[in-house]
Order: sequence, then C-alpha cells, then structure tokens
Amino acid sequence: MSYPIIRLKRGKEGSVDRFHPWIFSGAIEPVKEPIEEGEIVTILSHDGRVIGTGHYQIGSIVVRVLDFSDTPIDAEFFRSRLQQALRMRQALGLIRPDNDTFRLVHGEGDYLPGLVVDIYGDTAVMQAHSPGMHFARDIIAQELVDLDIAKNVYYKSETTLPYKAHLDPVNDYIIGGGNPGQNIALENGLRFHVDWLRGQKTGFFIDQRDNRELLRRYSLGRKVLNMFCYTGGFSVYALAGGAEKVVSVDSSERAIQLTTENCKLNTENCSLNTENHSAEAIDAFKYLDKMEQGEFDLIVLDPPAFAKHRSAIPNATRGYQRLNAAAIAKIAPGGILFTFSCSQAISREQFRLAVFSAAAQTRRRVRILHQLTQPADHPINIYHPEGEYLKGLVLYIE
Repeated sequence: MSYPIIRLKRGKEGSVDRFHPWIFSGAIEPVKEPIEEGEIVTILSHDGRVIGTGHYQIGSIVVRVLDFSDTPIDAEFFRSRLQQALRMRQALGLIRPDNDTFRLVHGEGDYLPGLVVDIYGDTAVMQAHSPGMHFARDIIAQELVDLDIAKNVYYKSETTLPYKAHLDPVNDYIIGGGNPGQNIALENGLRFHVDWLRGQKTGFFIDQRDNRELLRRYSLGRKVLNMFCYTGGFSVYALAGGAEKVVSVDSSERAIQLTTENCKLNTENCSLNTENHSAEAIDAFKYLDKMEQGEFDLIVLDPPAFAKHRSAIPNATRGYQRLNAAAIAKIAPGGILFTFSCSQAISREQFRLAVFSAAAQTRRRVRILHQLTQPADHPINIYHPEGEYLKGLVLYIE
C-alpha cells in the first residue's frame, strides 16, 4: 500500500532508530505534496530508507509512529495490536470474577500512540488523542467487538483531540449502547458507578487501582481523610479496610454525590459499614486550614494535574509543596500520607523535591514507606519514558 512520504533530515534518524514513537517538526524535510491531518504516512530516512509508518498531524509532534517498518495500517494491524494488549492483561490476572475494570490500551505503552481504551465490564470506552486514531475509530471499535473484548463501544474524545484539527468529535456510542444508571465497575471486589458520559477521563481513574488496594491494607482502625476524592475510590477502599472514620473532600458537588453513591453501593453489595463516612464539598486548602491538629492519621492527597505544560512547572511545584506541607503539619503522630502527582510535565525528581521541601518546612520526622507509580495495565514503553506520568509516595510521619 502506498502512503504519502515523510522524509527526515540528515542526522535526524537517531530517535526513530532508537524506537521513539514521536517525530518532531524540526526533524523532517519540507513536505512537497499536501498531507491531510491524520493521514497514514511512510517515514523515510534522509537517504530513502523506510524506517516506519505512522499518523501525520499538524503541530510540534508531526508523526506518531505506529510501526518501525513498512507496515499496512489496516483492520488486521489493529486486531493484532489489540490481541497483544489483551494477552498482557490476561497474563496480569486482571480479568477475573471480582474485577472487570482495566485499561486495555495505554497509547505508546501498547504500541498504539494516540489511543486509550478502558474496559468496564462489557463496555469499552475509547479516547483518541490524535487525528489519526480519530479517523480509525470505527475500525478499532469493530475489532473490539469482533474479538469479544466488549459488546458496547463508547467514543469519548471531545476534550482529548487537538482543537486546531477542527475535527468536532461527538461523544457517543459507536457500537451498542447502555443505561447510564447500570454502569457499574467491579474492581477488586468493590463496586463503583462509572459515568463515562459526563465524568472525567473515561469515567473512573483506573490508574490508582493498585494504590487503592495498598491503602486498604493501612486503613484498619485509622481516621482517614481523602482529599480530591472524585468518585470516592480511596474512601471506599478505606472503609473496606476497616477505617474507624472516613471523610471525603472535593470542591465539586457532583464528585461528593458520586462518592456518596459509591459508598452506598458497597453497603448494599459488599457489606460495608458507611455510618462512619461523611463528605464535604469545599476547596482543599480551605479544608486543611480549618482541620484540627491530629484529627486524621491517614491522609490521601490525589489532586488533578497541577501542570499540563512545562511552563506551569514552577507554579505546580509550589502548589505541591504548599499542599503537602499543610497535610504533614496537621496529620497525627504516627500518621501515614499517600501523596500523588498525575502531571506528566512534573518529573519524579521534581515531585519528590516538592514533598521533601514540604516536610522540611514542618520540621517533622518523615520516612518513605513506598514509592508508587501507575499500574501494569498502564505500561511504559521503555523507548518512550514520557509515558510515565503517575508519581506517588507513602510517608510515615512521626
């Protein structure tokens, strides 16, 4: 199959030869013939050697490499990549009677750059982050169904595609449908309402699954504060772990409603005692300011991304420092702090430095118990370190 040609400048093949899946605008020769946004292209070295096939787009990242050979990008290609992704999730033991929620495709980590697919029972929620994946959505949806991975495929890319591409995507079912009131995810035996129609991301933060399970082990008899609770995942796990008291905080009234609904859902289905749970819609910093000293001995800080671009890093690190200093200062002696950053622009070292600075500011003795990251169904392509975005620390505070 003949695709339009992208030719690299002399000396710019190095990153592609090292299997990095992004080609930047400064690396390519001027394009002689117009190429449409999202079109499949063949990538040539400066001397005409075929070094890959990918999706073209306008911007700093010009090509997202799908394969480092002259490969047709067709239904068979997507079927093969989806099968590989599924086999890995099966090997991880994520598909079992007490767990039907997992990420099937994590972009570059599953060799499908620009694509995210999350599975909730018999529904796949698909997000495109590149025009090329947007145009391939119907093929991908059909393969998900043909491979018996899902019965329904919901497409949710209104906020994830480059706005300059003028694609005007519509969030809707590509295949099948569903009753929003019946969208229940099962994760490690616990149940959660998932609002993929109106919720953030694909409706649920699957990437904290392993970290929620770790928190369950630490929760017995503790007084737990879950900041930025969203759907209340950490709150439900804390209750399941036998917490004496759980308070969920979020600035969004809708998040507080979802958290309350999820606690009730597990009271009915998993015998959780939620009488010791309360929730409040309030700004996180305001809540920490009014919180009594020593009121909680387990605190979760899982804020939204403080920095989506490198220009925001200085303000973001100050925000992480301020937030963690407030929590470390107020937590009870012998308390445990779960603290996270999901900002891809913030490196692991920058996040640690912000937390270390916060600890030093309080002059309390602090030890690291765990260093956390995203779970195995959010794999990091070893040739694409940018795929590591979730950073976390579990701290013991004397």
